[in-house]
Amino acid sequence: MAERHKRVRPSTPSAARRSTQPESEVTTGARTVTSYDVARLAGVSQSAVSRCFNPGSSVSRKMRERVMKAAEALRYQPNAIARGLITRRSNLVAVIISNLTNLYYPEVLSQLSQQLSERGIRLLLFTLERESGIDQMLEQIWQYRVDGAIVAARLSADQIASFRERNVPLVLYNRSYEDQPVSSVCCDQGEAARGLVNRLHAAGHARFGIVAGPPDSVVGEQRTAAALQRLRDLSHDEVHVVPGNYDYDSGVAAMQALVTHFGTAPDAVICANDVMALGCMDSARHAFGLDVPRDVSIAGFDGVGPSGWSSYRLATVRQPVRRMAEAAVSMLVEHIDDAQLPPEKRVFSGILIEGASARLSPAAS
Repeated sequence: MAERHKRVRPSTPSAARRSTQPESEVTTGARTVTSYDVARLAGVSQSAVSRCFNPGSSVSRKMRERVMKAAEALRYQPNAIARGLITRRSNLVAVIISNLTNLYYPEVLSQLSQQLSERGIRLLLFTLERESGIDQMLEQIWQYRVDGAIVAARLSADQIASFRERNVPLVLYNRSYEDQPVSSVCCDQGEAARGLVNRLHAAGHARFGIVAGPPDSVVGEQRTAAALQRLRDLSHDEVHVVPGNYDYDSGVAAMQALVTHFGTAPDAVICANDVMALGCMDSARHAFGLDVPRDVSIAGFDGVGPSGWSSYRLATVRQPVRRMAEAAVSMLVEHIDDAQLPPEKRVFSGILIEGASARLSPAAS
């Protein structure tokens, strides 16, 4: 007699069938392995399994080891999409950044990604050629149903309002608006620029060149404006500002423009970022045969990796990237968890790395 076969469903308590715990994407045999199976094998509750796979949840080491051993035996992996349907969160955070800041932002991205990953959140990166091109980028972001956004670019009042209208928490990175109710984390660019000018002025420099950033860079504008105002406060008349684009070539061109303007090398050049400062240094040395810093002092901002190379040892203001990224992510997660929290601003001070490219007065004790 032919043997009859029928599909047998594994016995599962009705409560488990109604469970809101995320299912697995791994299929073993006739069906998908679920968190209930892991709980049953480990001898723990289903909620305990969920906590073990939820970063930041409080679980004892013994419990986690037991659950992970059972999960490994069953080849179980939680389904992030299913979890998102249950919690109504995508566990995605949009990060918007401008390409113009080149060497500095890989470090920022690394720190943001690490901080988000530790909380079980994935970074969705959007890059801009120019900060002014953010409108089209926002239309893409809304399609992904992100839980929040960290933006390192200029936003208009209407753009900031669009985040509120969609209930998407927003934290500005290295941007701050006094007239807008929006959370932000930033380095005090004005304080840093003024401190750098003070040290150069006290060392006896008279002719100053400033290499500005792109016209739509908020940070570049703040650094340039603060340095220029402080020089005026100190009665410096011989100051010339040349435009830059945050890249090496514009630094080279800026040094040539400054020498042409003054008819000789300026005493000091302040660049709105390190990459342009490196271009200025190479141009001063190789195009004009100048000694840095004996003939001309050169300083920048950001503290990117190459600025510390032995051939440069650039004087620069370094931003506390790790602490700023940690603050931005922490602030964003708090606002995702509690939409009623008021906007918050956190301001960090830059750290002057004296290097060997500028003659600076001794720091005040």
